[in-house]
Amino acid sequence: MSGTDTERRRFQRIAFDAPTEISQGAQRWDVKLHDVSLKGLMVERPADWKADPEQLFDVQISLSDVAKVRMEVTETRDDDGLLGFACEHIDLESISHLRRLVELNLGDESLLERELSALGEEN
Repeated sequence: MSGTDTERRRFQRIAFDAPTEISQGAQRWDVKLHDVSLKGLMVERPADWKADPEQLFDVQISLSDVAKVRMEVTETRDDDGLLGFACEHIDLESISHLRRLVELNLGDESLLERELSALGEEN
């Protein structure tokens, strides 16, 4: 990653493995989660991927039997076997779960606060 890419990246990616499903209309894919951030996620591209990158996707990440992160995303990347998605909408309960996940993995509350501030600036 170049210095410019690093400067543009304002959200830490958290390598995380959890059951993840992406859907678009009637199509559904169980995917392997590569990483997640407060602003999106990256997954391994499934072999049967036939989606419309111009349309919204629904994502559900199952953190436990009861804790799930749900968001609407747009596809931003499709290369090297990975699909990148940017979060367009996330509900309050899901952002709370995601915030806690990021907080636990960053291990530094000041980093979390900086990311939350950056998230507020983008909206």
